[in-house]
Amino acid sequence: MQNRRDFLKTASLAAVGAGLAMACGPVGNKRESSPVNTLGGGQMRLRFFPYELQLRHTFTVSSYSRTTTPDVQVEIDYEGYTGYGEASMPPYLGQSVASVTAFLQKVDLSRFSNPFELEDILSYVDSLSEGDTAAKAAVDIALHDLVGKLVGAPWHRLWGYNPAKAPSTTFTIGIDTPDVVREKTLECADRFNILKVKVGLDNDKEMVETIRSVTDLPIAVDANQGWTDRFRALDMIYWLKEHGVVMVEQPLPIGRVDDQAWLTERSPLPVFADESVQRLADVPALRGVFDGINIKLMKCTGLREAHKMVDLARGLGMKVMLGCMTETSCGISAAAQLSPAVDFADLDGNLLISNDRFRGVQVVDGRLSLPTAPGIGVELLG
Repeated sequence: MQNRRDFLKTASLAAVGAGLAMACGPVGNKRESSPVNTLGGGQMRLRFFPYELQLRHTFTVSSYSRTTTPDVQVEIDYEGYTGYGEASMPPYLGQSVASVTAFLQKVDLSRFSNPFELEDILSYVDSLSEGDTAAKAAVDIALHDLVGKLVGAPWHRLWGYNPAKAPSTTFTIGIDTPDVVREKTLECADRFNILKVKVGLDNDKEMVETIRSVTDLPIAVDANQGWTDRFRALDMIYWLKEHGVVMVEQPLPIGRVDDQAWLTERSPLPVFADESVQRLADVPALRGVFDGINIKLMKCTGLREAHKMVDLARGLGMKVMLGCMTETSCGISAAAQLSPAVDFADLDGNLLISNDRFRGVQVVDGRLSLPTAPGIGVELLG
């Protein structure tokens, strides 16, 4: 006879073969707990605690600077396994430790009979509020990690992706003085195949020229809605192309749909939506407005919806990029499971912090090297 764990593993593999989606949860020192689900002696328990991320350098974009990022770590325990997840909350996301904690306290896992009911569980989680995307992503990531561990396989394998096709990841250089930009570039230029620079203020050309004084690596540019005039934006994109830039993110403010479509049509570089795309429902309307979309787990509620967004964007003939917030290797490794299916990856958030709790996806010769461990592929440090 099969023992319970072997039965669950067999059942989950059958579910994956039938095309069902799946997900998981995280851990901590000061933890709070949701209601517990019991199934034939098994338990599914959600726990969470705040964990402030410490940035290695001050991080500046067109609208703010910061040295830390609030974060909530999550874990889901079941049958001797633990799935890890996290909610990272940069200022523009409009969420906080208090809001994430309040949301997670509402999550009642006792409504479900087992962790493999991912569609049902995550549809329920999504229904608890209109927003709270980072909190929802934390539960989603943790469930995916848990189910992957029960199955005994990483998610890129369950989705049928070839890890050898994982792309290079950009490394982000925030807006700063020329001396600091030069120093940051020198620190990373020999470890990456492509850099990403934040622009959108009055020193855009200086930023790019400073990087160019150090390296000739390709550059991705993120304006974070910082350009307001479409003609000047187009002139800037032509200038950027001449200086080795290969793509541009969110040049104009959200809501400027006609101007953005005009700019994309004339741009010599592919233009990607970032702030203009949050979730799956946003994607269809962006066809013809942008060349591609930037998917972030903290914006779209996690892996379940991100996977659907990749498929939808591809079906619409759009390019796909995977982005991130400043996160531990938990969130980054989760997103990396999708990376073989995308055109660009900006999964460096774990490299920007000094207090990572996990070991997971690595960058080898500038490319993402996906972990072979099951689930999202992370292990706790220490």
